[in-house]
Amino acid sequence: MKHWEKALIGPEATFRDALVSIDATGAGMALIVDGERRLLGVLSDGDLRRALIRGAGLEDAALTGANREPYCIDQHQDRAATLAMLRAHGLRQLPVLDAARRVVGLTTVSDFLNIPIRSNTVVIMAGGKGERLAELTRDTPKPMLKVGPRPILDTIVGNLAGQGFRNFWLAVNYKAEQIERHFGDGSALGLDIRYLREAKPLGTCGALALLPRQDQPLIVTNGDVLAKVDYGHVLESHLEAGADATVVVRDYEMQVPFGVINAEAGQILRIDEKPTQSYTISAGAYVLSPGALGKVPADAYYDMPTLIADLIAAGMSVRQQRAEGYWMDIGRPPDYAQANADFGAVFET
Repeated sequence: MKHWEKALIGPEATFRDALVSIDATGAGMALIVDGERRLLGVLSDGDLRRALIRGAGLEDAALTGANREPYCIDQHQDRAATLAMLRAHGLRQLPVLDAARRVVGLTTVSDFLNIPIRSNTVVIMAGGKGERLAELTRDTPKPMLKVGPRPILDTIVGNLAGQGFRNFWLAVNYKAEQIERHFGDGSALGLDIRYLREAKPLGTCGALALLPRQDQPLIVTNGDVLAKVDYGHVLESHLEAGADATVVVRDYEMQVPFGVINAEAGQILRIDEKPTQSYTISAGAYVLSPGALGKVPADAYYDMPTLIADLIAAGMSVRQQRAEGYWMDIGRPPDYAQANADFGAVFET
């Protein structure tokens, strides 16, 4: 929320001071902090009302009625996770803290009702054949396969539009006419949708060379990944870091179905039975600044891992940003079946 600093009151503040603060912000909460803005407690309008009913006076210390262990969020937590926390606990506001528990913001439910319109371009890579899905993609491009009641690409575009993005380019090749016929120019959705038409397959990011000149960072995402990613937060973090590229990452766990031997000099030290190994993987979403786009060769097959490697080799700034929440790369029939099973609970609640 804007002007959240008005919600801050000191450790010596009274209930009267808290009431004035709550009235000034309209946030329904005062944040009690020490001299370095470390959070000591929160006093909601409900806390204040209950304290007065118990007999507290307006000149009594606000800390006596405060919640000393309130729910809070980390400053790097994305919008999707924040909204889920607000919903799960029936809250109207959450203090935002840094690693030292200093207050750096106050998020309220109303923040999710005032989504800024973003002028940044979004590119969705939707040109692949989806060969691993075999018969499913014989007559339908993979991004147009239905998950739940609508095509995968509908859900991806809808999620991004719901976060304020309006300018889309869809990179198309295999059965492109189906995608173009479905979305048109986007005007029916209140969007501007255009197409990067690959005359030949250009890999997972070669189509970016077909874009007109960009003067601000753009979002790139795969057209076969269903995910709950707060792209606005990723974009803002990218800008704050001054990066050339941001790779959205997540954890991926694999269980070894056997006992793993740990040995030294021929002697077994232990056997780890069916251990789980965790890896950090690319989630198929990126933010690229204009300078990074200049590395993409024209009219050539070029994959995103190659672009990232070339940026690193050139000494450019490539950062990662972890995304939590639902994620499904629909590459194989079991993934497709799982996405359909998950859809209602994840995307329609």
